[in-house]
Amino acid sequence: MDYPALERAARREDTAEVMRHAASELRHITSGHSPLRAVRHPLGFICLPVLRDGPYGVCVHVFGSEGPAGTPQPGPAVPDVHSHSWDLTSTVLYGRLGNRRMRVRERAEEPTHRVFEVHSDPSGVDEVRPTGRLVACSPGAEQTSVRGQTYDLPAGEFHTTVVPGGRPTATLVLGRTVPGRADLSLGPLRAPGHRMVRRMCDATQTARIARAVLRRMHEPGPEPPG
Repeated sequence: MDYPALERAARREDTAEVMRHAASELRHITSGHSPLRAVRHPLGFICLPVLRDGPYGVCVHVFGSEGPAGTPQPGPAVPDVHSHSWDLTSTVLYGRLGNRRMRVRERAEEPTHRVFEVHSDPSGVDEVRPTGRLVACSPGAEQTSVRGQTYDLPAGEFHTTVVPGGRPTATLVLGRTVPGRADLSLGPLRAPGHRMVRRMCDATQTARIARAVLRRMHEPGPEPPG
């Protein structure tokens, strides 16, 4: 996969080119020729990690998949306000996805949250470690994107993801790591550190998820407003 070419296509919202790349990778998975395995993310979606190449990454994120093999279950203690250590460019393949940016104030007189660092291990275990940073967090503007639309989130931007109505949605996510940044989340002021485990799907489940995404990608028409 040519990451720079795909990033340029996403940024100029060349939907046909982005869809072509996504469909090609998904067909590679469904054919059984890819060793890739889907991962059930603790934040409640399924990730198909298409590319990992140094600072670059490409994933297909699947929300609200149908069926016992495709329905992600979020962990009960997972904070949903977080920021990435990488610049994100995401194109909606189908469905609708909302991103609410959060206003986070440092050294607030009445803090509402503690900042946690998330350290991810290749084994699939995330160590969530409390820091000394106390902040006040309040909701900011929400942006909802539909099929074919692209949105950006810079590294360090606290946000939360919303799937309107819980309807099936998938995105092609491009990430470019920013040196010196850490993955962060917000949690209760007195919460201890904890671990989160990313569960791996088997080959059959992975192929089933990829087929479901391909099928929905080829359904006609844009997502309706509202």
